[in-house]
Amino acid sequence: MVRPTAEQQKQWDNEGYLFFEKAIQGNDLKRLQDAFDHWSVICKEDWLNRVEAGEAIATFYDIPDPFAKGEIFVDLIDHSSYYGALMTFTDDQLILLGPQVRTVPPWPLSYSSWHSDVPFSNPLHIKVQIYVHDVLPESGEFAFVPGSHKLDSGPYSKVKWAKSMPGHRTFPGEAGTAIVFNAYGWHTSMDIQTDVARKSIILIYEKSTPNRVSPDRFAAIANYCVTPERRRLFGLEAYES
Repeated sequence: MVRPTAEQQKQWDNEGYLFFEKAIQGNDLKRLQDAFDHWSVICKEDWLNRVEAGEAIATFYDIPDPFAKGEIFVDLIDHSSYYGALMTFTDDQLILLGPQVRTVPPWPLSYSSWHSDVPFSNPLHIKVQIYVHDVLPESGEFAFVPGSHKLDSGPYSKVKWAKSMPGHRTFPGEAGTAIVFNAYGWHTSMDIQTDVARKSIILIYEKSTPNRVSPDRFAAIANYCVTPERRRLFGLEAYES
């Protein structure tokens, strides 16, 4: 397990995020792109039908039940590029809440306003944003306000345009980029000013608390979870108290 460096730990503490360039590469990246693109096409028609029926929003769609659609989606959860950092930041008590395998079609405004995901009373909540293909500037790239994860930060006002948020930073990146961020912090997806859909995966984790994840949630992939570490990560077994 690759633990974060002292410099990375300092950045995490002070700014609330880490940027991993080429976190996923080589055969892993090809497997990811092939699986994502295959299922994205298949799921798009159903999404459009649900939009027409008023049953889904028109700004993005997710591939449902991704763990059943390819082992690569499981392998991302404890990928060596960032797994050690996630474990360190949660005192080796990391659990997965779920993945979002998301396509965001070209749209003149961001599908998401600036927000934080959980209150400070919630256990540490961490997300990893992974770019499946290159995400150029003004292509729906992830954005974050460094330092906004701290209890004494803010307050942060609602802004009309994503680019108007004071102090924010945007994160365009190549395919395989991973951004780990503290979800107490304020973040968004920037507007897409190109004609290319943004394809990314959002992994949602938390510091473990009793009964947070039911053993049934990921029971269907128990065959992929043969080590104690994976079984605890996916909530199939509890951490020792």
